[in-house]
Amino acid sequence: MTATDPTALHVLVLGGYGAVGRHAVAALRAAGHAPVVAGRDPARADLPLDLGDRAAVARAAADADVVLNAAGSEDPRLAAAVTRAGTAFVDVSATAGYLDALAGATHAAPVVLSVGIAPGLTNLLAHAVARRDAAAGRDAAAGRDASGALDIAVVLGAGEAHGAAATAWSLGLLGSRFPDTTAPGRTVRSYTRGARFALPDGPRRLYRTDFSDQHVLTRELGRPVRTYFGTDSRLATAALAALTWVPPVGRLAGRAHLPGGEDWVLQVRDASGPRATVTGTGQSRATGVLAARAAVLAAGAPAGVHHLPALARLEDLDLPYRVDWHEGARPAPVA
Repeated sequence: MTATDPTALHVLVLGGYGAVGRHAVAALRAAGHAPVVAGRDPARADLPLDLGDRAAVARAAADADVVLNAAGSEDPRLAAAVTRAGTAFVDVSATAGYLDALAGATHAAPVVLSVGIAPGLTNLLAHAVARRDAAAGRDAAAGRDASGALDIAVVLGAGEAHGAAATAWSLGLLGSRFPDTTAPGRTVRSYTRGARFALPDGPRRLYRTDFSDQHVLTRELGRPVRTYFGTDSRLATAALAALTWVPPVGRLAGRAHLPGGEDWVLQVRDASGPRATVTGTGQSRATGVLAARAAVLAAGAPAGVHHLPALARLEDLDLPYRVDWHEGARPAPVA
């Protein structure tokens, strides 16, 4: 805590000058907290720090209330160094394998995951839909099957300069396979099995992609959850669906750029149609804002791994994004 304000949190933001980190830092400062920007670049960091030096990371973490990893480093040893120092750890990563590794470890301090747009806001939205179903006592006779599959649509603005790591992550999934949440024991190739969604800008065909939210939500909600992805450019989305059958293209990820804008759309639907839609502009800013809220929640959480919906509900966070609820939805479009 700071000497001037006992309620302010000392948050060490790894990569705090990056595409996501700088927005998290701004949000934390606006909320009255004391973020410290850490990273390799001494010209931009308050605290120059080599994340590969675990001892240095542990020393820096010991002086903080929370460490927020927005640096793009996906090494479980980083989280271990932080939590061994007794400090809460928050990670903005969307990589399913890395998040599974963090969730499978034992931590002596809080670890908060699923804190961006997807995973993060998508998880909050799916939980909100499930709560509405439970509160209304919906059943098959009412047109809602509370045990049926939920589909999540994720459309991100490909034109935003949201960091090389995010672009490389999206393109790096080309040709990859992941466990099918609707058919245990089977796998799905990313950017295949297209399905149409009724989105604010009109019908869009999106594709199954290995976002971690679907795996976590399937376990938490006790019903299958599938995530479908596309960019705001129909052409770029179609290109991803074609290139997924040419896996070596993934090696070009770091040098590629997809056309598009900065708007993003998230939607959760069930068999009856759309249930809720969230829209916004600026993927990096949204991730930074959510990560900042998660950092504050992490400071008061018990030791162990928590996904964001375990610490807060969508309606509790007062996020600056529009949420449209669709009642009396029509059946979902046939793929």
